[in-house]
Amino acid sequence: MNLLKNFALSLVGATLVVGLWALVSTTISKDLPSPIKTWTESKVYILQPFDKRGEMDQGILRMAAYSLYRVAKGFLLAILIGTPLGFLLGNSLLLSKMFDPVIQILRPISPLAWLPLGLILFRQSEPAALFTIALCSMWPTVINTMQGVRSIPQDYLNVATVLRLSPWRRFTKVLLPATLPYMFTGYRLSLGLAWLVIVAAEMLTGTPGVGGFLWQEYNSLIYSHILLCILTIGLVGFALDRLMGIAETRLRAA
Repeated sequence: MNLLKNFALSLVGATLVVGLWALVSTTISKDLPSPIKTWTESKVYILQPFDKRGEMDQGILRMAAYSLYRVAKGFLLAILIGTPLGFLLGNSLLLSKMFDPVIQILRPISPLAWLPLGLILFRQSEPAALFTIALCSMWPTVINTMQGVRSIPQDYLNVATVLRLSPWRRFTKVLLPATLPYMFTGYRLSLGLAWLVIVAAEMLTGTPGVGGFLWQEYNSLIYSHILLCILTIGLVGFALDRLMGIAETRLRAA
């Protein structure tokens, strides 16, 4: 019953937003395509979502798949670096004090600034995009993992010392289970950031994907396709967040 109620409320909210969109397109901004015009001009990309007619003329799900593939690689790299770094900084107050200023300086830097550096370092758009995704999205994982380690009750650590657990058993039996909720919160935030970064990276490099298609259509003044890309970015981001939430819930229940 609650699920049906939530769905109905979400449907009402979406209807109101579409209505506002239609109102703005007819009264305030004539350049903004209406929902009907957006559907009419974009339906070929939706109804044939995996077709490939050209490098930048492909179905919307095919382009989203290109973006998701890059995000998956960049996100995996981010958590492979960020998770052990978070444990290391959480366990060592000295290292934390040494590197906290560096993290706070690097964390707010825009992907628009990192991508040119990646292109200088790697000379190719693909590794530059992965470098940018990983570097921009790893910080929530680092910070949340570090906070999770610091929040472990001292009694847990004392028991591990009394039982003379090996470093590996101390990690797997005490540190990892206690830190897991914080880690997944970091993973969830990192995945959202990775999805945001890939759009900017594809726009700058012009590679096939949702971001690359958006930038091409902007330059071609096809505004309905820009709205199609914006909606796709939002829906995919929503789906990724929900999937990560489901994974976190099941892991906690296991």
